[in-house]
Amino acid sequence: MKNAHPKELIVNADDFGLSSGVNRAVVKGWREGILTSASLMVGGDAFEEAVALAKENPGLQVGLHLTLVQGSAVVRHDRFPSIHDRDGNFTNDPVHGGMRYFFVKSFRPQLHREIEGQILKFRETGLPLSHVDGHLNIHMHPTVFDILRELMPKHGITTFRLSRENLRQNLAIDRARPLGKAADAFIFSRLAARCRPLLDRLGIGYAAEVKGLLNSGRMTEEYLLRALDGVGDGTTEIYFHPGCLPCAEITRRMPDYRHEEELAALTSPRVKERLRALGIRLRNYRGEEKTYA
Repeated sequence: MKNAHPKELIVNADDFGLSSGVNRAVVKGWREGILTSASLMVGGDAFEEAVALAKENPGLQVGLHLTLVQGSAVVRHDRFPSIHDRDGNFTNDPVHGGMRYFFVKSFRPQLHREIEGQILKFRETGLPLSHVDGHLNIHMHPTVFDILRELMPKHGITTFRLSRENLRQNLAIDRARPLGKAADAFIFSRLAARCRPLLDRLGIGYAAEVKGLLNSGRMTEEYLLRALDGVGDGTTEIYFHPGCLPCAEITRRMPDYRHEEELAALTSPRVKERLRALGIRLRNYRGEEKTYA
């Protein structure tokens, strides 16, 4: 991405459309906080509500949150084996799902139809599709990415979340889960190294770094205040999972996530002041600046 400012920050909310609790939090984060964009789950239970809210808030940029695990298919796949169960649900186990998608060659045409089906369902909303990312970062999976590299130019998608994060900076702030974080950082650095030259060849933009990968579900105000010090020159994306409780769906799916604390971080006056002090400009993937926070 070209930058007219040395430090620019995209602030994204994932899982838009999963539930009303997520949708309310996204709108609050946009209207009252630093949120600049959201990623839409087109197979989510609250998809139609999310679309209506996005149309009521046209400045909120919306991308596709590609979902191939822990969610529902939008295309019926009748072959056996199928990428979904008899009720149309994907596996809840991302490791198991990722292995099957890689090794079971008959899944590739099903994945192609499903991924394009999710893109088309988004397009049918009439909302501009700004970027692609993935639930549990499934969009970086080699098989999935190889399909996306065919479909993104076809459907005019020009920006992509290239998920990788600085492990040293993260552990300096939060030393929880060091081995798990080291594994995640290594895996996604290798996946990013594979994806980057292909994105460059296609002319598809991405942020210089993505924060949120290693502290997913725990992006609290205190963490964010310290993480902002590590924002470098160029464009950085930070992604969150905000939610308003009570909400049975997000509690069932993500019982350990601190949804309300993440929303509080997005609307925090201390965070807004820190952004101003550091001279970090808020923007979205289209390059539009959010001049109020």
